[in-house]
Amino acid sequence: MPGTVIGQTIHINGEMHGEEDLIILGTVTGKIFLKESLTISESARLEADIETRSVEVSGQVTGNIAASDRVEIKEEGQVTGNIKSPRITIADGALFKGNVDMNR
Repeated sequence: MPGTVIGQTIHINGEMHGEEDLIILGTVTGKIFLKESLTISESARLEADIETRSVEVSGQVTGNIAASDRVEIKEEGQVTGNIKSPRITIADGALFKGNVDMNR
């Protein structure tokens, strides 16, 4: 199952809960709780706290990220906030400002 895509022109304000993969191309403000993975595309802008299994960031995130498996910030990704995850990858060229907690 490919999951759900939030389009580039979509703006969501509030709390999101889900049990499938989510791909965000648009703008989200609030909180995101997922059982599976979250992909934040290069066009995406988030002002949200995130709790999920894994996160891949190519866009902009302002907020805290808690992932039970991994967080990956791609070269074009920008994260301002704290990250808590057992595995974290920050690509050369990515922007990150915050604290990291890698406790399992």
